[in-house]
Amino acid sequence: MKLIRTGKVKQVYEVDEETLEFVFTDNISVFDKIIPTSIPYKGETLCRVAAFWFQLLRKNGIRTHFKELIPPNRMRVKKVDVIADYDKLSCKLTNYLIPLEFISRHYVAGSLYDRLKAKEISAEELGFPRQHEVKYGERLPNPFYEMTTKLEKVDRPLSTEEAIKISAMTAEEYERVVELLAKIDQLIASEVQERMLIHVDGKKELAFDEKRHLMVVDTFGTADEDRWWDEDDYAKGDFIELSKETVRQYYRGIGYYDKLMKARKDKKPEPPIPPLPKEKANEVSDLYIEMFERITGESFR
Repeated sequence: MKLIRTGKVKQVYEVDEETLEFVFTDNISVFDKIIPTSIPYKGETLCRVAAFWFQLLRKNGIRTHFKELIPPNRMRVKKVDVIADYDKLSCKLTNYLIPLEFISRHYVAGSLYDRLKAKEISAEELGFPRQHEVKYGERLPNPFYEMTTKLEKVDRPLSTEEAIKISAMTAEEYERVVELLAKIDQLIASEVQERMLIHVDGKKELAFDEKRHLMVVDTFGTADEDRWWDEDDYAKGDFIELSKETVRQYYRGIGYYDKLMKARKDKKPEPPIPPLPKEKANEVSDLYIEMFERITGESFR
């Protein structure tokens, strides 16, 4: 096999003209930075959780690029073209990665709450009454969808109009995307409810297949891409992060995030991200294993 791409957490190999193989490493990244610390078993848990969701989508008639799981941390998928030059995309092109990350939010959390406090977004835009005082952890009246770039150096938020334009989607195709995201999230919520998990928000990636039908690609529904809370803790008013968000919070807590954002705003060299302490790395490893078991209902070993 030929190594064709090394991402933040995956290596991508070409098996043949129609097939790729993903190798999920134990790397972890936040804020578009690879942390110089390995997280034991992280790659395996992500690979197996992603395969679990792809198989569920297949049973429910949703197209994906998934072909087969190769334990413990490899997956074979259908190959699509990755085209970084937006000008080369058109509404007649087929079999290509839509160069967007689709974010669906069901609760007020994370950066969404930060933007509310900063008055960058209003309660009304989220479906609440105009004078409603939005609280952290509150369930949104309706799912809230956003998009960012996928193939640029740093992800940036996009308006619906810009996202449609740069990805060469039609307005009708965008509507089908929203319908697909809603269907997938309904399946996720239904599946994890019996294991007392709340699916707070998450991101997904899509592609057009050779007939320009929508197809779910990459990975989703893992502790990397999605935010999860425990249902019992939530009922008590506690929002304990059961995802990679706990790592983001660590770097916010030590002040690294603020330094990084200031450097980016000032267009200065970005400070290197420090490694995780060993105890924290082991704690994160345990969390990924726990979330594999709670999301899938399977035993890790």
